[in-house]
Amino acid sequence: MKLIKDAIKQRVLVLDGAMGTMLQRLTGTEYEKVKQVHQLYIEVGADIISTHTFVANEGDDDAIVQRNVTYGQLARQVADAASRKVYVAGSIGPSNKTLTLADQGGFEELCRRYSVQIKALRPYVDVLLFETFFDTLNLKAALVAAKNQAPDVPVMVSVTLEKSGRLLSGQTLEALVATVEPFKPLSIGLNCSFGAADMLPHLATLSSLTSCYVSVHPNAGLPNALGEYDETPASMAQAMQPYFERQLVNIVGGCCGTTPQHIALLAEMAQKTAPRVPVAPKQACYLTGLELLCVDNQFVNVGERTNVAGSKKFARLIAEKKYDEALTIARKQVEGGALVIDVCMDDAMLDASAEMAHFLFLMGNEPTIARVPVMIDSSRWEVLQKGLQYVQGKAIVNSISLKEGEEVFLERASYIQKMGAAVVVMAFDEEGQATTYAKRIQVCHRAYQLLTEKLHFPPQDIVFDPNVLTLATGMPEHNSYGVDFIETVRYIKQNLPHAKVSGGISNLSFAFRGNNVVREAMHSVFLYHAIQAGLDMAIVNPAQLQIYSQIEPTLLAKVEAVILNTHPNATDQLIAYAKTLQNTETVAKAEQTDLWRSTSVQDRLVHALMHGITEFIQADVNEALQTHRPIQLIEEVLMKGMTQVGKLFGEGKMFLPQVVKTAQVMKKAVSFIEPLLQQEAQNSTHRPKVLLATVKGDVHDIGKNIVGVVLACNGYDVIDLGVMVPKETIVRTATEQQVVAICLSGLITPSLAEMAQVAEELQRLGCQIPLIVGGATTSLAHTALKLDPLYSAPVLHSNDASHNVALVNELVADKDAAARYKQEYAQIRVQYEQKQPIETNKRVVVDWENEPIFVPTEVGAWRVDDFLPLKEVASYINWKAYAQAWKIKFDQAGDLIAEAKKYLFNNPTCWQMRGRVGVFPAIAVGETIEIGGRVFPMERRDCSLADFVSPYGDYVGAFAVTVDVMEWIAQLQANNETYAAMVVQLLADRLVEACSEYLFETMKNQWWGFDAGIRPAVGYPCLPNHQLKQPLFDLLEASDLGITLTESGAMLPQASVCGLYLANKHAKYF
Repeated sequence: MKLIKDAIKQRVLVLDGAMGTMLQRLTGTEYEKVKQVHQLYIEVGADIISTHTFVANEGDDDAIVQRNVTYGQLARQVADAASRKVYVAGSIGPSNKTLTLADQGGFEELCRRYSVQIKALRPYVDVLLFETFFDTLNLKAALVAAKNQAPDVPVMVSVTLEKSGRLLSGQTLEALVATVEPFKPLSIGLNCSFGAADMLPHLATLSSLTSCYVSVHPNAGLPNALGEYDETPASMAQAMQPYFERQLVNIVGGCCGTTPQHIALLAEMAQKTAPRVPVAPKQACYLTGLELLCVDNQFVNVGERTNVAGSKKFARLIAEKKYDEALTIARKQVEGGALVIDVCMDDAMLDASAEMAHFLFLMGNEPTIARVPVMIDSSRWEVLQKGLQYVQGKAIVNSISLKEGEEVFLERASYIQKMGAAVVVMAFDEEGQATTYAKRIQVCHRAYQLLTEKLHFPPQDIVFDPNVLTLATGMPEHNSYGVDFIETVRYIKQNLPHAKVSGGISNLSFAFRGNNVVREAMHSVFLYHAIQAGLDMAIVNPAQLQIYSQIEPTLLAKVEAVILNTHPNATDQLIAYAKTLQNTETVAKAEQTDLWRSTSVQDRLVHALMHGITEFIQADVNEALQTHRPIQLIEEVLMKGMTQVGKLFGEGKMFLPQVVKTAQVMKKAVSFIEPLLQQEAQNSTHRPKVLLATVKGDVHDIGKNIVGVVLACNGYDVIDLGVMVPKETIVRTATEQQVVAICLSGLITPSLAEMAQVAEELQRLGCQIPLIVGGATTSLAHTALKLDPLYSAPVLHSNDASHNVALVNELVADKDAAARYKQEYAQIRVQYEQKQPIETNKRVVVDWENEPIFVPTEVGAWRVDDFLPLKEVASYINWKAYAQAWKIKFDQAGDLIAEAKKYLFNNPTCWQMRGRVGVFPAIAVGETIEIGGRVFPMERRDCSLADFVSPYGDYVGAFAVTVDVMEWIAQLQANNETYAAMVVQLLADRLVEACSEYLFETMKNQWWGFDAGIRPAVGYPCLPNHQLKQPLFDLLEASDLGITLTESGAMLPQASVCGLYLANKHAKYF
């Protein structure tokens, strides 16, 4: 019988296509439909069928075993019944956990769940298929489970990428390959993500990188507006033609939206194509964070300041739980050139395992830091084990040794190898530390042979530390420590192929503590000679190094004599010379105040604004007031900084979060000046005023707040009236304050009518103040057609904050702009009328006599607060939408999202998630749906939601959920923490949507149980009537959720969503 690892060498193997797409099209029980799907794919030429177990790692162990055994057996039976050899792939998905987001860990539990699944699948499968993974830490848990439970079963790894070519967790494709290859999978591949055409460049990159075989199973294009896939078998085959022509693949199949017809064409193409030839394995040492680091052919500086034993400041910050400040130390090391970050928590007063885990988690969520690999540093084995469970990249473990004998040494090395990491081996054996050249090379040689011969540990992943020991101690036996280390480096590079060498450099100069000039010179001279001998990396503070050629000549000569032990008196001569040196710093201390603090107070204030720094603002304002009048300080100094920020934002050189932080600094600075302003108010230079308001009935203000920040940064005096503002207040304030523009915001449909009333009131009073509208429900067409005709002054539509500023700037600077915009909007109306749109009145016809009705186990409503765990819900957050809210591209939003995750997971009790769901008897009656005895009128556009409910009796679900952060936001605003308040509000908006999605999946898979459906929220185009919220709340008995409705149907708290569940495969959004 030919094994899959043999077959893949000879031809391109064909994997099956989508399971879910097919199950929706077939009839019968789930088991019967799955069997049909397997048979259909085999009939069209699939060589590999995947088990129906992608999500079968959730629930209790019994449920996991039952589902995997059931569908593993089924796939095996169908494959064995085929007339040719068909392989079975055990499909394993990433689970509903995202470990890089889970501060409380979960690696061991997830690994255990994968182990249960793999053990159940193992008797029935030829290969394990880990597919659609987007978090490398999850993938590592699965790979470790596979090694434990099925070491003889080949493994296929397949990940899903963003358009940027990175995983959702942020790791590059190059880093992924280097992280995964140590686990020796059969193949590495790509699936899902997007269609075949978009996947091609990433597939080509993958094919050029890996020595493993390559698999690919893309979607049938991108989903359309209805979530369906439009790419036909022929068009998908055409898009995949380059895969075969360029010999990029060894396994090819389909993902979402693909059918047997798609796979049939791929099978034909595969028969005519030679398989890809894997690239030769590289023997270089690769380490990874989010990005790849190749240790070979470059010297690697390992940052040492995140070590509690080496940095008093870092140790204090960890002890005091000041993790944000501790992260700043790590960030500065990366910015200063560290290519690897060493983290050590070995302190008797700390829980080293817990601190290591937590800090590695925090580092992993800071993209600037997480891009570099981690050196997990501890003398305690349990700390090293814990640390390995918190890094998604390929880390390096520092360290193990032969101190406790060969058995323990090999056991620990085996665990490190199983976790896919590199290892530092200290030159210790059972007799203790190796201090001489002879002992060092003997211990290193012995360790190398044990690792490579008994464990087949990759030699390029072995890093020796032959012990950097203290020189110039006055003890003659220590004089050769430096030169012996350098010669040991040379020996290792010449006699232990591919092994690497490292060392902790600060040990060298302990004899001169307090004399930084000498210490820095010693470090530089030692590194100069050690690197020439072949030293690959060193743990060293770059701030404690001098440039070798610039060391004062006498000092250089005396230090070099000590390092190289050129004569017996070298130590005495260096000690004597050191006493004549002043201990002046030759480089800035790593943790000193930044250079900008030495500039003028005006420049310091501008710098603080530009960089969002509040730490020194009060002191600098007080100093500036000694030479500036209060209004002069604001208008000539602070506004100078704000103008620069506005300019950079307009040029796309600053992002919105930075601008918000700038505004927060400005607000704090002005708060210190305000008490002195009253006496000078009459003399101040006039700044144009702009009025902002969210209209009556609407409570959404985040977009308005962003506009206010950007306007303020462009020199405008912003009057923000808040939310739910009546038209009378808006118009009265605008006229009294003589504003140059009124900006109105609204998120819900009724807000459009309120905006119209504001325009009419302005017209009635004969005003000529330009009106600018924005928000989710507004549009250029609606503004031109419905609002602009109501008012003789311009009524303009704004897309976003920067567009709003551009409009106001133009209206203020150009007296002809108003007339020009009135003419432009009139022309839009003419063009629209000429189009003469055709009304549609379509109906979706469903064969209700044969359509299955999904009957719930119980009807009624219930609270779900206890079913909303933060970590699980957070895994459903749409981070792209969060980045978009800040007007930042997703692939540039790493720092922004990492910061948001800290707010999310560092404040778990602040996110008050409450909700109710229910299922009720329902019936469609004309254009209405009667649910639980209440009538809900629907609107017909392309179709109606009533089309998807049976007129003979059916069931419809409902939900209402809220994330209440109102008190938290109010507290932040009271403390002038504007940026934090905006982060919390935007996060709450995303979290409530994640709650909705999480509850829908739970309802579909557990509480109700149906195959396919939709969850339209009130306010969606297919369910636009906000007046349905009250009867929906009554149906759910949702008065206990703390959600209140305005007269227009807006919900408070703002982060609230309600809607319906329709359990029908024909149901769609429109």
